[in-house]
Amino acid sequence: MSNDLNALLEPGMLVEHPGKPEWGRGQVQSNIGGRITVNFPDEGKVVIDGRRVALLPVFGED
Repeated sequence: MSNDLNALLEPGMLVEHPGKPEWGRGQVQSNIGGRITVNFPDEGKVVIDGRRVALLPVFGED
């Protein structure tokens, strides 16, 4: 599954993993060649294959 929105993710942006809501909101650390490194508060630093997982950008605060 290719996700063009992942290509727009930049360091500092907040995202959620659709399959792991318990991880909370993570902050993008890098996005290089479809490999997105995200620091999640409850899971730590995770490298995600952007071709397999469509991360959900978070805009604004609840």
